[in-house]
Amino acid sequence: MSEDNYDDELEPSLPSGPRTPMAARFRGYLPVVVDVETGGFNCATDALLEIAATTIAMDESGFLYPDHTHFFRIEPFEGANIEQAALEFTGIKLDHPLRMAVSEEHALGEIFKGLRKSIKSAGCKRAILVGHNSSFDLGFLNAAVARCDIKRNPFHPFSSFDTATLAGLAYGQTVLAKACQSANIPFDNKEAHCALYDTERTTELFCHIVNRWKSLGGWPLATPEDVPADDNPQ
Repeated sequence: MSEDNYDDELEPSLPSGPRTPMAARFRGYLPVVVDVETGGFNCATDALLEIAATTIAMDESGFLYPDHTHFFRIEPFEGANIEQAALEFTGIKLDHPLRMAVSEEHALGEIFKGLRKSIKSAGCKRAILVGHNSSFDLGFLNAAVARCDIKRNPFHPFSSFDTATLAGLAYGQTVLAKACQSANIPFDNKEAHCALYDTERTTELFCHIVNRWKSLGGWPLATPEDVPADDNPQ
């Protein structure tokens, strides 16, 4: 499916005129960092157990920073598969009295309500998912949206920003912990594999990479007039 055939105008009430700096930076999309913890690798059959989403904002100088975080522990949907190995890997205890899990529908409803406010405030038209190996998170998110029959999903359904790819380019690292270390972002392996913690670190990593690219002169894009004659093939 080509993006040219996709109607991405979710927020029709935006005023006409010049785009906000955030909207101009990512073609009208608001980056939202998402991490999920699950009962396995199959988004169609395996349970969604935790989800966190952090919106990103931009300061007056055009640098990104983490804004607001939403976090929910999720009750497995009826008939969901949960691999014991997945629980051992994440450390999630489904019967813990303080887990206080909610349904997928409630969690997504609350997250999406907050995201729509952030999207409108930023002057954007839709959210785009940012994740570390983002196709995994987007797959589970879209599967939950389908199960809950949610009609207004603020996220682009198939596009995403992958921090594993970005970190490979920026630091030569694809593992989240190692990429954070290369970016001088503290990372505690004992806290990892919790959706909230991983989302917070992934947000810091994404902002760090984008901000460093800006600091190095990669954004705003140079116009032909800005390029020295020796470097301009025209």
